[in-house]
Amino acid sequence: MSAADVVAVLAAGLGAGILTSTVGVASLLSFPVLVAVGLPPVTANTSNTIGMTPAGLSGSFGYREELREFPRVTGIVLVTSAVGAVAGSALLLGLPGSVFEVVVPWLILATCLLVGIQPTLKAWVRRRHPDGHHDQDPSRMPVLTRVLATVTGVYGGYFGAGSGVMMLAVLGLGTSLEFRTLNALKTFAVMVSNVVATVVFVAIAPVDWRAVVVLAAGSVVGGYVGARIGRVMPEALLRGLVVAAGVTAAVLFWVR
Repeated sequence: MSAADVVAVLAAGLGAGILTSTVGVASLLSFPVLVAVGLPPVTANTSNTIGMTPAGLSGSFGYREELREFPRVTGIVLVTSAVGAVAGSALLLGLPGSVFEVVVPWLILATCLLVGIQPTLKAWVRRRHPDGHHDQDPSRMPVLTRVLATVTGVYGGYFGAGSGVMMLAVLGLGTSLEFRTLNALKTFAVMVSNVVATVVFVAIAPVDWRAVVVLAAGSVVGGYVGARIGRVMPEALLRGLVVAAGVTAAVLFWVR
């Protein structure tokens, strides 16, 4: 890479790291930059996943207070995301990359809709079930929510783009946690999926380690900065940005 390429990848890592800890879909920024500087698409994909892993680590560290507040649900997210990511990585090795191309945009749009209407939907549920368990234990996670979180982990390990938005929707509907805490858990889930995928990619996939190092240097800073931003950003604004980012991801899938 030239000096200009290094600067571009470093800036992309910083920006994508911030997106990881706030609105998600960070690959919308980092992956195209890696392709633009000359990496083949497959190598760009694997290098992007490995290079963005530090963003999830630093973002999760930035959200450590939220994660510590509900250790039980954090542990459940860890297990479901890891198990799902292992299965997703196995699918990545055995299936063609075009399998999800048709359904992915619709899946992202559906989860964006769920994130957007979550407050209205949950208020409706509370009106119908005023004595529900969620009011007593905000971190209670039903079996169905755990299953859907695992399925989201599978998607994260296989394809990844938009998985953070999907996890946000699943946890938002399955628990009564504050949106700030949900965003922390989303960042943590993405980090777990990336770590699992990184182990697989390092072992068997083509990787450009120069790009990984530069991207990681930017993403580790961006992930922590994004966590600080996400912690103080008003919920309505953050929710709106998540929906906007998810819709953008879906549209880009259609027009590429």
